[in-house]
Amino acid sequence: MTIAGNKRKHESKNPIQVALIDRFKRHAAALTRSAAPKTVLDLGCGEGFMLDALLRAGIDAQFTGIDLSETALEEARERLGTRANLEHADARQLVTDGRSFDMVMMLEVLEHIPDPAQMLPILKQLTRGHVLLSVPREPFFCALNFMRGKNLRRLGNDPEHVNHWGRRGFIRFLEPHFEVLAAPPVFPWTMVLAKPRR
Repeated sequence: MTIAGNKRKHESKNPIQVALIDRFKRHAAALTRSAAPKTVLDLGCGEGFMLDALLRAGIDAQFTGIDLSETALEEARERLGTRANLEHADARQLVTDGRSFDMVMMLEVLEHIPDPAQMLPILKQLTRGHVLLSVPREPFFCALNFMRGKNLRRLGNDPEHVNHWGRRGFIRFLEPHFEVLAAPPVFPWTMVLAKPRR
């Protein structure tokens, strides 16, 4: 997602969108709390909205966020200050450096990656415990966009979304590598807490 698009989503004044994003954040915090991680990595942290939400929810952990956009990271640093360690880095470099975390989050990122399956072994190597993942739940996400007049020529599909999963399809995509522990209803997204199959 572009920086402008992600900001618009999180800073929307539309009451329906605000309610949906708030519920998304509450579910992410509840699943993180249930996993009880001491260290959390947010892959594709963008402007730091989700890290900020977890911190505001009182999650007691050491937070690290990485992103490939220095512009997004600058805004994340303004938002988070010293409450999280923010790095301009690629997940593969963290694996090469031998780093690992109790929980790795990748929220609203996999739908943007041309070959998302390549990320699953990387996620397994980076986590010592859990992963928290989310993607738009299709076809509902596109339908809702279309109904509100967004991306009409693409039938509601965001031009940067190159992967599309229904809830069951996303779980099937993960299951060879991860055991799904929870997948609460976070419409119009699929959110999953899982642990690696070793």
